[in-house]
Order: sequence, then structure tokens, then C-alpha cells
Amino acid sequence: MSSIHRRILRRMSLHQIEALDGYVQYLQKTAQEIEALFADLLIGVTSFFRDPEAFKVLAGRIIPPLFANKPDGEVVRVWAPGCSTGEEAYSIAILLLEQMEANERRYAVQLFATDIDARAMATARAGRYPASIASDVSPERLARFFTREPDGSAYVINKSVRDLLIFSEQDVCQDPPFSRLDLISCRNLLIYFGQELQQKVIPLFHYALNPDGVLFLGTSESIGNFTDLFAVVDSKAKLYQRKEGFTGAARPGLGWFLPSRPARYRSAARAAFPMKVPLREVTEQAILQHVAPACALVNAQGDLLYLHGRCGAYLEPQPGESGVNNVIKMARQGLQHELSKGLHQAICSKAAVRATGLQVKSNGDFTRVNLSIHPLTTGPAATAQAPLYLLLFVDAAAADPEVPPQAALPIGAGAGRAEAAGEHSEADSDARIAAIEEELRAKDEYLQSMQEELETANEELRSSNEEMQSVNEELQSTNEELETSKEELQSLNEELATVNSELQAKVGDLSQANNDMNNLLAGTGIGTIFVDAQLRILRFTPAASSIINLIPNDIGRPVAHFAAKLVGYDRLVSDVQTVIDTLTLQDAKVQTVDGLWYLMRIRPYRTLDNVIGGAVITFVDITEMKRLEDSLTQANAQLRRLAVVVHDASDAITVQDLEGHILSWNPAAVKMYGWSEAEALQMNVRDRIPPELREEALTRIRRLSRAEVLEPHRTQRLTRDGALLDVWMTATALVDETGRMYAVATSERANKVAVDGSAG
Repeated sequence: MSSIHRRILRRMSLHQIEALDGYVQYLQKTAQEIEALFADLLIGVTSFFRDPEAFKVLAGRIIPPLFANKPDGEVVRVWAPGCSTGEEAYSIAILLLEQMEANERRYAVQLFATDIDARAMATARAGRYPASIASDVSPERLARFFTREPDGSAYVINKSVRDLLIFSEQDVCQDPPFSRLDLISCRNLLIYFGQELQQKVIPLFHYALNPDGVLFLGTSESIGNFTDLFAVVDSKAKLYQRKEGFTGAARPGLGWFLPSRPARYRSAARAAFPMKVPLREVTEQAILQHVAPACALVNAQGDLLYLHGRCGAYLEPQPGESGVNNVIKMARQGLQHELSKGLHQAICSKAAVRATGLQVKSNGDFTRVNLSIHPLTTGPAATAQAPLYLLLFVDAAAADPEVPPQAALPIGAGAGRAEAAGEHSEADSDARIAAIEEELRAKDEYLQSMQEELETANEELRSSNEEMQSVNEELQSTNEELETSKEELQSLNEELATVNSELQAKVGDLSQANNDMNNLLAGTGIGTIFVDAQLRILRFTPAASSIINLIPNDIGRPVAHFAAKLVGYDRLVSDVQTVIDTLTLQDAKVQTVDGLWYLMRIRPYRTLDNVIGGAVITFVDITEMKRLEDSLTQANAQLRRLAVVVHDASDAITVQDLEGHILSWNPAAVKMYGWSEAEALQMNVRDRIPPELREEALTRIRRLSRAEVLEPHRTQRLTRDGALLDVWMTATALVDETGRMYAVATSERANKVAVDGSAG
């Protein structure tokens, strides 16, 4: 709760809210803040192969038996609840792939990775992680199971690993679990649960696992008091193996954990449909009730499972909430110590333990009791992993002396003397006796018929009762089957929802990728045709239909069936086949009948598995480039002619940029000024202008930049030996396509050379 409180205070400080009531009102008005607070409350701390030693034990002791115990065609099922951004789920998938490679066999694997955080699920589905994971994953695994992005900033999980996982949003405390699992990896999730949630989730994991399935917890987690559900495999690595419940019965129904199926419904249904009890069992129960001593059945922890006979003189329920009663805590004064010690001895020695003459206080008086404890390791209710123990309580007091039998009293004592009859005639007495006998005979026959009718009715009632019991048994069996089917359907529905969510995410990604690709191809204007290995058209862009006559219905037809609008090029089919066969790239410049030029490129079509699945033909429009190329060729030819004229001219022709750097220097300039072309190209024009004329030359350049036309003028220039040369100069501005001047060309003709260093 302190962590939740800190995060709420952090959100309050971000919005500058001081009172908690004010923040509650802000939450009620702002839906975005609810999402932000929910995101802050989630803790997504995880990494690849977190706790390496635990993962070594998992890879060495747990994963190999998962495959060893699976026949061909069976599926290895793993669940990773609370997977966050998926690093640990991918780690388990890598271990499973490595084990399959070691076995040189391929198994079907389903790894369900779930979390309540939708943003974390999006990251896990993408499988893209920063380059810092190299500190957690070995270089060998990085090379085998990851692909590094070109800029080196991230790694992407390989498709072979990604295909093993199914990601889904799930609340492990509310949603139905997955079932028939071989491994559950719930690491560092239970530490954030309270005692009540842990008491609910751990039996849920027991329900979801197959017999001998394994539960993998975090280093700070444990199964708590559920030692009757899980056996410890490795206490340090926090690995636990599922075992049958302490009663040895089958796994409980899903209604034990989910609120939609209260447990009382199950007991009420069983009470409504009682099972038929055989007569033998009734007899044995009666004998046990009257002959057998008081006894109790407990497990190794002393939890009371069954009581027989009158045990109130030895055991007393403890006050408080009623749960699983412990026989040691219920033992009366004088019995508790010996009972605890004897049970411990029976567990260690696996043999019967007896204690005689114990003084047990009951109802303010002490009685002598003989106690015996017998281990039960066989039978349907006990196993070697979960033995049961029978506690016998026998009264050790001396038996009371038997009371001699008394003579049975007669049922009726009517032995009085008969009074002497009056003087009746013998005939009257015989007649009266005959009448009485006749009346008795009639009543006897009536009673006999009534008895037969009663027996018949009883027989019919017994038959009806048996039929009703049979019907009740069938209904009970059908009801239990329906409950089991419903539970299986709930688990199956959860799996289908998970798979559907995964498929919807993939469909969304695929749709987005298709939209991006279509817009990219349409935006570039590049005609593209995809063909398979049999040269059948798979897809084409709209721009390609202007080069080859294609319509949408042509997909699937061979490319040889279509006529290309290309001039002088008929090798399309053979060139495509050559690329597929030899992987040799083909490039060609082709022209259409419309006069447009295209750069045609044929490249192999490679799948993600680096398999050649056909070829890709692209047409890049180079019409403008071709025109520029032709124009450049013509311009180069013209420049070559001009270069000949400049080279053979008698005037010194130079070119300098706006900073004065000399760009061109013809042979006449070499002859006139004395500097070679290489030397002149390293010079600035101001080095040839006398200092007093430099300002005038700069003014003329400014006039040229304003598009003014300058007349030839007379000026002076320096020669290599420092002499002044009187020249006639014509200056011309060189401009680009935008009309901006970028250089100055001059034509200079010598007038005369001043002998004394000054111009005439």
C-alpha cells in the first residue's frame, strides 16, 4: 500500500493538487488521468533470463522432461502470467527451442503470455528491444535468436521464437485460467499480491497444471502454506511440482476459484442427489459405529480430515473462525504433547506409534486413554507423497464387571383361576365357540389380505425408490459431466479469446503494413511488378500499368502474356528468368513508344527466410534525366568547340570568380603575362592589378553584378616580371539559370608596354 500511496502522491504533485479529495474529483472529471494513474501503478520491471542461476536449473532439470514425457503429436503448453513486456516469456521460448534442437525433433509448443497492461502487451508483440539487452543475453543467443537493426540501436526477436508465443491481455485474478499446462512461470508477480489474493491464485495454478506440472516462481516468492498442493523441486530456484491434493481426489473444479461458481452450489447439488448406499456398506458402518473405537484421520500437518465415533472426550474445537481444524490444537489437556510427539515419530519412522495410560482431562475429570498412530500410505486416499495417519483413542480404564443375566419376564401374566361357569348348556357353549371361531377366521383372512397388500405396496415403493435413486445417480453424473464440460469450455474460450486477440493484432499490423507499402509505392511513382518463380504476376503498382498493359484481373497470369510498350527491348522474360536462376542483377535503360525513358532493374525476390521466391521488376522514370543528359552532351560538344576557340585565340582570355580567384587561363595569357596556367590558377586577380587601379576594377565588377553592359576599356595589368602592361579589356558577367552572376570572363589585348613602369 505504501507503493500505491507514493504513486498517488506523485500524480497529485504533477497536477499541483494538495488534498486527496481534490485529486479524486480530478479523476472523476478527467478520463486520461485515470489511464495515467493506472499506468503508474503497474510495475513492469523485467529482463531477459532474469536470475540466470534459476534459469539454468529450469533449462537443466525441468524443460528436458517436458519433451521426454510427450508422445508424438502432443503439445507442450506453457503459461507466463504477468509477463510485462515479454522478456522472460521470450527467454523460456528460447530455452524450449534449444531443447528441441538438442533432441533433433520438432514438437508443437504453445506459450501463452498474458498481462493486464495493454501497453506492455504491444511492446511484447512487437518483439523489439534496445541494444542494452546484450548485457543479459549471450552473444551466441543474440546471433541465433535476434536480428540487429541497421543502426544498431535495437534487436528484434526472430520469427522462429515469436511464432511460439501467443500474447493476450488477462487479469489472472478474475479471468479463467488456461488448462492442461506443463509449466507455469509466474515470476515476481505474487510479491505484489496480498495474502488473500495469494490464497486464491496458488490453488488456481494447481488447477491449471497437468499432473507433475511445474510452477516457476520468483526468488522472493513461495507457495506459502500450500505444501499439500506442490512439492519442492528446487527451493533456491523456486521450482515446485504439482501433486494431488491432500485428500488424493481429482483436481477441483474451476468454481473453487472463480466467483461465478460458489462452492456451496456443488455441495447443494450433491445433497439433492444422494448416492445409493449398498447394504454391505450400511452393515459395515453399523459395526464400526458400535464396535470400533473413536478415531481420527489426519495428514502430515495434523489437519483433521475425518472423524469416527465419539471423539469429544479427546478433541475439542478451538474458538474463532472455522477453517481447516488441526488435531494437535484441538487435543485436550494431557493429550496434546504426546499426540504431537507421536505424530512426528510416525512421520519420521513410517511405522505405528503407541502411547498408553495417558491422563486426559475431560469435563473436569481425568480418564486414562491409550493412543496409537498408524501411517496409511496405500489405498485411494493416500499416496507416498501425501501419506495419511489414523489416530485411535481407546479408553484404558478397567471394564465394569458384567451383570448376570436376568430371567425374562413373561409378556402377559393372566394365570388366574377360572370361575366356575354357571349352569349353561353344552349346546349353547359349542354354538358360541363356533361363532367366535368363525369371526376370528374372517378377521384373520382380512388381516392376511391387508398384510399382502401392504407387502405389495412396500415392494412397489422399494422398486420406485430404487428407480428414483438410479435416476438421481444419472442426474448427478450428468450434472458433474456438465460442470466439467463447462469448466473446459471456459478454459477453451479463454484460449480462443487469447488467440483471437493475437490474430486481431496481427491483422491490424498486416493491414497497417499493407497500407504503408501501397502508399509508399504509389508515392514514389516507381512502376513495380512482383512475379513468382514461375513468372506469374503476384502484384503490381499503378505506375507499372502504363509500361505493361496490366489490369487487376491479370494477377496470377504469366508475364509473357503481356505486351510491353518498350522500343527495341524484347528480353524481359529471359532476363527475369536469368535473375531467378543465377541471382545476377539486371539493369537496362528502356524507352516506351510514348518517348519516355525508364531505368529497368530486375532483382531477386527474397523471403524472410532468405528463400528466392521470384523476382521484382522496377521501372524508374529517367526521362528528365535523359533529356538533361542529352542537353549536357550537346553543351559539352559546344564547350569543346569553344575551348578550341579560346585555346587558339590571340587575346588573353581569363575567368575569375566573385572573390577574384582565377578559374581559367588560356595559352595567350601565358604568353602575354608570363605565368603558367598552373601558377595562374593559384593566384587572385588582384595580384595582377596595380594597387591604384584595384578600386576601379572592383567598381566595374559591381556594375556587372547589376546586369550593366560595360564597353571595352583601357587599363593596366602586371606581368610576372613586375612590368606594367597596357591592355584593352572586355569584361563579361557569367550567370546561372536563376540569372545570378557567379563569375567574370575577360578578354585582354596588349596595347603597349611601358618601358619605365608607367602607362602611356
